[in-house]
Amino acid sequence: MKAADDNGYCQCVSCDTVKHYKSMAGGHFIPKGASSYHALNPDNINPQCHGCNSFGMAHGVAAQKYTLWMENKHGKEKVEKMLADRRKLTKRYKGEMLDLISELNEEIKVHKERLGEV
Repeated sequence: MKAADDNGYCQCVSCDTVKHYKSMAGGHFIPKGASSYHALNPDNINPQCHGCNSFGMAHGVAAQKYTLWMENKHGKEKVEKMLADRRKLTKRYKGEMLDLISELNEEIKVHKERLGEV
């Protein structure tokens, strides 16, 4: 929702396909199972079409294109730091998770209002 324009459309970071956000996946630059630290990092999660997010990341060029997109958006140094920290473990406590859920629900509410979905 965050990456969508005011009509609800966003672009895949790997292949440039444009679709409604409800038809896109939240692609993780650093895979969910590879890092508890980056699994919920908003900079790590960006729109991808389902083809790029599944088959393309493992067997195609989607991962390389995602890396180039990340470097263009955040800079090479930040991407290198994210990759260096990908094995970093983070203990999240219940209170922190509840706070995070509350923040994300507020953000969703803002975007639903922006997209006229309320």
